[in-house]
Amino acid sequence: MPGPRPVIAGVAQFNPRAAGLAEAPEPLAMMETVARAAAQDSGAPAILNSVDALAVVSIVSARYRNAPDALAARLGINTRRKLTTTFGGNTPQYLVNHFCNEIAAGKIRSALVIGAEAMHTARRAMKTGGIKWNLAQGNGEPEVVGDPRMGTNAYEERYGARMPIQVYPMFENAFRARHRWPLDAHRERIANICESMTRVAAKNPYAWFPRELTAEQIATVTPDNRIICFPYTKVMNAIMEVDLAAGVILTSESEARRVGVPADKLVYIHAGADGTDRWWISERESLAHAPMLDKCITAAIGGAGITVGDISHFDFYSCFPIALEMAMEAVGMELGDPRGVTVTGGLPNAGGPANNYVTHSIAAMTERLRAHRGDFGMTTGLGWYFTKHGAAVYSTRPPEREFQHQAFKEPEHPAVTPIENAEGSATIETYTVEHDRASAPTEAIVVGRLDSRQRFFARAPHEILGAM
Repeated sequence: MPGPRPVIAGVAQFNPRAAGLAEAPEPLAMMETVARAAAQDSGAPAILNSVDALAVVSIVSARYRNAPDALAARLGINTRRKLTTTFGGNTPQYLVNHFCNEIAAGKIRSALVIGAEAMHTARRAMKTGGIKWNLAQGNGEPEVVGDPRMGTNAYEERYGARMPIQVYPMFENAFRARHRWPLDAHRERIANICESMTRVAAKNPYAWFPRELTAEQIATVTPDNRIICFPYTKVMNAIMEVDLAAGVILTSESEARRVGVPADKLVYIHAGADGTDRWWISERESLAHAPMLDKCITAAIGGAGITVGDISHFDFYSCFPIALEMAMEAVGMELGDPRGVTVTGGLPNAGGPANNYVTHSIAAMTERLRAHRGDFGMTTGLGWYFTKHGAAVYSTRPPEREFQHQAFKEPEHPAVTPIENAEGSATIETYTVEHDRASAPTEAIVVGRLDSRQRFFARAPHEILGAM
C-alpha cells in the first residue's frame, strides 16, 4: 500500500518595509507572524497543532538561546522535535527534503520550516546605539542539523579566498574560460541574466528591491554600482542586508484533508535530492564545473518521473550569476528561455536573507503552482561554494509514485592536492580582482596549474591589477 504523500499545505512571506514599517520586528516576532499566516494560508489554521517538527533556519542577525523552542512557545504548540541548522543556503531545501522523507515514512504528521532575518534593521541600529531584543528566549538546546564546517580552509584563506564575494567570481571566470567567451560578450551575458531577474522582482510584493534594471545599467560601473570583485558589479551580488521572513508548512495529504485544508491549496513534493561536493575548493578537479549540482538536479527530475522539458517554472539559487549559469547548464537552458530562472527575483533583488532565501523561493513556487495548476516547478539550494546542494520538484498534480529522494555523499578523497610553493611555467585556471569602494583594484587572487598539473593559489603583484 502506498505511503503518505508529502504536500505543502501553507506558505507565507513577510517584508516589513513593504508592509509600511520603518524597521523590522525582531526575527522571533517575524517568524511568529509568518507561521500564523502560513496556517491561515492553508485554509485550516488548526494545522499548527499537527506540527511534530519545527525547524528554524539558522539566524544570523539574532542568536537566540533556543529559537525553535521560543517560537513553539509563542505559537502555543507542543512539537516533538525542535531543530535549527548550521550555515548554508541549501538548508531550507535540505529541511524540506528531510521532512518529506519523514512524512512519507509515517514518522511525523506535519513540519514547519521557517526563518527570518532583520539585518537591515540591526545594521541601522548599530549606528544609533543598538537594539533591544531579548536573545535569551527558549529553553534547553535545539537539535542542530547540517555540516558545521566553514566554507574555506587556511590554505585558501591565506591567498584571500574566504568570502563569497571573493570565491564565486573565480568560478565565474573559470566558467568563462571554459566556454572561451570574450570579456565583453561574457559581461553582456551575465548582465542579461540579471536583467531577467529584476523583471520578476519588480512584480514580487515581497521583494526587497522591487525594481527593473536594464542589462546596461547592471553592467555599467557607477558610484552606486561599483565593482566588488571582477567581473561582478554590486547589483550582481546577493544582498544580505535585508529584513525578511518566510515559512512553509509540510504535511501528508491525508493529514491535510483531516484538518480541513482545501484540495486547491495542496502542492505535492514529487522528489528531492541533496549532495555534498569535495568540501575545499582547492581540492576540486575543476572550478568551471559543479558536478554535484548536476547530480542533484538530474536525480530530482528523474525521481519525479519527468523530463526537464516538463518543468515550467524554476527558481535556481542565485547568490551570484555563476550559480544560475551552472544550473542553467545542468538543465540545458539557453539564455532567454521563457521559463526563466527565478520566481522571486533572486537573491540580488528579492533579497538574500542569509540562510533563509530558499524558504522564500519555495513559498513563491507554491503560489506560482497554485496559479498554474498541473505545471511542474523546481527549486534548488546552494551552500558555501558549490559545496552543499539541494533540489526538489513540485506540482499540484498528484504523483504517480511515492516520494523519491536521493542523497549524494561527499567524495572521500581530494581530486587535487594544492601545493604551497609553486615554481615553473603554469596555466591560469581562474582569478578575480578585488576593488575598493571607489572601484579601484586592490588585490587579486590567482589559481593555476603547473605543467605537472599541480594546483597553486597565489596573490598577483599590484603592478598588474589594472591590466587584470
